[in-house]
Amino acid sequence: MGLFSKIKEGLKKTRDSVVSQIDSMLKSFTKIDDELFEELEELLVMGDVGVRTSAKICDELRQRVKQKGITDPSLILHELEELTAEMLSKGNDMVLDTTPSVILVIGVNGVGKTTSIGKLASYYIARGKHVTLAAADTFRAAAIDQLKIWAERAGADIVAQGEGSDPAAVVFDAISAAKARGSDLVICDTAGRLHNKKHLMEELAKIRRIIDRELPDADKEILLVLDATTGQNAVNQAEAFAAATGISGIILTKLDGTAKGGVVLAVKDGLGIPVKFIGVGEQVDDLQPFDAAAFSHALFAKEEA
Repeated sequence: MGLFSKIKEGLKKTRDSVVSQIDSMLKSFTKIDDELFEELEELLVMGDVGVRTSAKICDELRQRVKQKGITDPSLILHELEELTAEMLSKGNDMVLDTTPSVILVIGVNGVGKTTSIGKLASYYIARGKHVTLAAADTFRAAAIDQLKIWAERAGADIVAQGEGSDPAAVVFDAISAAKARGSDLVICDTAGRLHNKKHLMEELAKIRRIIDRELPDADKEILLVLDATTGQNAVNQAEAFAAATGISGIILTKLDGTAKGGVVLAVKDGLGIPVKFIGVGEQVDDLQPFDAAAFSHALFAKEEA
């Protein structure tokens, strides 16, 4: 299955639920008027695009329809695809040019954080990178064991200590090991911290200080893993983490299991945080770099596409 086919299949539930309703609604109109845009806005909100972003999209579509002289309601779906691609573009590429570079992965329990790290390691190793994993989620022995399995499967080095160890110390050791071994990339797991737990956020700040001290000139990405099936709750999580720690990008998992794919727009437009990777399946290569144009086309594509 090709990349586009994987993304399209992964977005099937959103396309069948949200986009099909929009398509049907547009076909029910013989002219483009305020009522059409009101119904479109409502459908977008129901698709977890978010109230503010849905209103913004409809305002922009009104302008495009007027500028282009569009009179056929069915043509609005194509305009919606183009607008979505534009809104989601910029900032999606990872910046990891130094040796080593660092990816710090954060997020609450249950979103697929450790699995995403394993898939990230596999992705970069397949592209010739030497990867070192830091098992800094020391609150759960299971997380350490799970990451060890992923490291072995992917062919990555791993630095781990026992349950209850100081997470920042694990990150320090991993960076030291990466320097000694000439690793291209250090990927750090962290505890599945709840965003209302002050001491856990302080611990995350400590980890960031260690990284900045030991690798002051390194490229660093701070990626928040969000579960797409939680819809607007994912947006709330992103808002809280962004305020507390700063985030350079999002890994959006479980898109294949939800009709709430519109949350991608809510995160990018509402918070200004780019999506860097999306998870569209269970296989190791189903974590894909986010491509705004491919995502939008897969979402709005007709079956013959």
